Amino acid sequence: MKCIKFLLAIVAGLVFAVAAQARTLEEIKADGKIIVATEGAFPPFNYYQGDKLTGFEVELAEAIAKKMGLKIEWKALAFDSLLVGLRQDRWDLVMASFGITDERAKAVTFTNPQYCSGGVIVAKEPGISTIKSLVGKVIAVQTGTTYMENVRKIPGVKDVKNFPQNSDAQSALLTGRVDAWVTDRFTIKAALEANPNSGMKQGDYLFVERIAGAVKKGNIPLANAVNKAMVDLMADGTYKSISEKYFKEDVRCH
Repeated sequence: MKCIKFLLAIVAGLVFAVAAQARTLEEIKADGKIIVATEGAFPPFNYYQGDKLTGFEVELAEAIAKKMGLKIEWKALAFDSLLVGLRQDRWDLVMASFGITDERAKAVTFTNPQYCSGGVIVAKEPGISTIKSLVGKVIAVQTGTTYMENVRKIPGVKDVKNFPQNSDAQSALLTGRVDAWVTDRFTIKAALEANPNSGMKQGDYLFVERIAGAVKKGNIPLANAVNKAMVDLMADGTYKSISEKYFKEDVRCH
């Protein structure tokens, strides 16, 4: 009986292993559709205008898919569940402003960087603008981000408040519940343009990072196909056009 149970367990494990395989590039092409996940709450990169998903990364992903001869099926959900779902094969690609880190690279395969940016300090108090000025302060960040990781490394910070969405972290600053907010430099640039009288001021960089899409760990053919499409978009001017639409500058990594 134990032998039978053991054999059944092996069979079940093999079935699970087969089921857990990410879709290959050939399977995606045969389907004619790539499933892409994003957050949908991180302007100007991915956000909703009414019921329409838009933003720099959304338009870039649409252009990449078009180069690959594919349509996109979008999935929008909480940032900190995106890479988990990727590992569970719930989608093929994540485009959601993930900074490349050694720790994340152990779990997923990153595409080539789609833009370069960094975490900056934002505050309403003019005296809070440098890393040293964060000592003894309460800082807002989004859950699961590299901003949260880096802020927690700063010695002397009083507290780090993490929020499910970046907009919640911004709201905490605006309502005086925290002293500072650390976020992407392009995010605060857009926020300041949209709310010039908010009292928010951009301070120093906390760190600089490369931002990329991600596929299931080891799905190299899909990553290479995305990279090739990106190279083509950068060569034919499409990338520059999308970038300047949202940022008034070319944000590719140099």
